[in-house]
Amino acid sequence: MERYWNEEIECASREEMKKLQDERLVAQVKHVYDNVEYYRRLMDEKGVKPEDIKGTEDLCKLPFISKADLREAYPFGLLAKPLKECVRIHSTSGTTGKRVVAFYTQHDIDIWEECVARAITAAGGTDDDICQVCYGFGLFTGGAGLNGGSHKAGCLTLPMSSGNTERQIQFMRDLGSTILCCTPSYAAYLGETLHEMGLSPDDTKLRIGIFGAEPWTEEMRRSIEKSLGIKAYDIYGLTEISGPGVAFECSEQSGMHINEDNFIAEIIDPETGEVLPDDTVGELVFTSITKEAFPLLRYRTRDLCVLTRKKCSCGRTFVKMAKPMGRSDDMMIIRGVNVFPSQIETVLIENGYSPNYIIEVDRLNNTDTLDISVEMRADQFSDKVKDMQMQERELANAIKTMLGINPKVHLVSPKSIARSEGKAVRVIDKRKLHD
Repeated sequence: MERYWNEEIECASREEMKKLQDERLVAQVKHVYDNVEYYRRLMDEKGVKPEDIKGTEDLCKLPFISKADLREAYPFGLLAKPLKECVRIHSTSGTTGKRVVAFYTQHDIDIWEECVARAITAAGGTDDDICQVCYGFGLFTGGAGLNGGSHKAGCLTLPMSSGNTERQIQFMRDLGSTILCCTPSYAAYLGETLHEMGLSPDDTKLRIGIFGAEPWTEEMRRSIEKSLGIKAYDIYGLTEISGPGVAFECSEQSGMHINEDNFIAEIIDPETGEVLPDDTVGELVFTSITKEAFPLLRYRTRDLCVLTRKKCSCGRTFVKMAKPMGRSDDMMIIRGVNVFPSQIETVLIENGYSPNYIIEVDRLNNTDTLDISVEMRADQFSDKVKDMQMQERELANAIKTMLGINPKVHLVSPKSIARSEGKAVRVIDKRKLHD
């Protein structure tokens, strides 16, 4: 039987949700216009006043905001509440330019934790569960978000953070953890380590995994489920909007329900900014309608996905977003072909290889090159050069079939690619160094 954290909201009719969103959007636009000079200038430049926004149908009149705006306004330029009313900050893990800093009032944190509690409940979590949180703590939103949501859901919470993998497995076994929360790449590493310690999924009580913060494929989901003996659920969020819990998977697992009482989602054409209809691929845009301290209107996420309102068997009426198929700014154009790392990962897993890989893109003699280093499993390793070369050719052909371009594949020995305890870095684009 499907369980809900807040059934009244999660199963509200479209009419009820539209009315709630309209009211909250109108109030939020006024709050932002009155309190954030940066936004007021953007709206004035576009000739829009708060009274022009009467409901969600007027959302398209508002200007977009992007990560570039957040960096320009750093640190306090988008703050909509006095600093003394804020109780916490979080920051993105970006490595270039100024970091993005997001502010939270206690009200913002309460709403965020409720969103995560909904996600844990949708995955089957209850107050009988023991939830092991292996997302990083600190400025990253993962640890704090799942920790708070787990408390709210009534789980006994293990705030482990990431790293020290053998200790993670010891606590998991000694304390009987039933829910695991971490990045998918770290979940895969935990499963691998469990096996290397001579243990199997039967040696733990894990039953649920809640994974996010980086892209992962359906093939990787199945691999993790098998190695840990769990059901794996996706959770979506971004620091700029609040953190994990903006959207979550239910038992149907055909997309993630967006917490529409707090976030309005749109899909736009990334080139023109035109709003696209449901079931069309485009860039995901979010408007926060309950955030007090750092409320973003029409924030461009750069994530490419689809929204759908098809009826869900779980009973929730929230719109669903498909798993992002990549980011418009992560997409690589190699010899004129659009390439996403997830496409390469799919081929690797389908051909029995590990999801530990590094993609290197470079440019030699005005031609793009694509080199992929793939870690082998122990049973795939051979000391015969011919065997290795044949395996590399076969994998290169499979990737060429998927992408339409020829890569160079390098099979490397087990454990030779550094494991990630946070977000995995999969792509090194050296062309940027030459440009």
